[in-house]
Amino acid sequence: MAVHQALLFRQWTADVTLFVHTAPDPTAEEWEQLAARGIAVVDGQVAALEVSDDRLTGVRLRSGEIFDREAVVVAPRFTARADALASLGIEEEIDGHVIGTYVPADARGATAVPGVRVAGNVADLRAQVVTAVAAGPTIAAAINADLIAEDTRLAVAARRGRGEPFSAEAERENAKRVLGDRRHGL
Repeated sequence: MAVHQALLFRQWTADVTLFVHTAPDPTAEEWEQLAARGIAVVDGQVAALEVSDDRLTGVRLRSGEIFDREAVVVAPRFTARADALASLGIEEEIDGHVIGTYVPADARGATAVPGVRVAGNVADLRAQVVTAVAAGPTIAAAINADLIAEDTRLAVAARRGRGEPFSAEAERENAKRVLGDRRHGL
């Protein structure tokens, strides 16, 4: 993502330098893009940031060479706080696009473990606060739908256990018994 980020920051300033550090070398296409956008590329491992009077002044490579800089951007590593889910058999996965880990889930928060749902940036590393908060009602509705389905499944099983299978005849008999003369012409 380093090349992508360098191209992104180029929208805001013409003074962008990509320090390759330990990342893979850019592809031929990426080299061309960087050159076309006037982005300098520095090969070599970064050893330290130079600071003077509490202000960043440069980037020092292991070779000792110093590049004057006033700002540095480093991509964060996003990690889902999913330790509690591990005991339920849910494993995090590494996202290849945004560096970090997440818990795989479908659009309604369902994980690989039945009955366990997740929401927010534990499931979507790109989710900002408003997106994470908005996922809550969606997951709540899915949980409620699961509870309705389970209550209904249990009610049907109980009804069948009493020898009351669902059929038009059984319903007609129940209506006759419960409603007597008050029932409609069904």
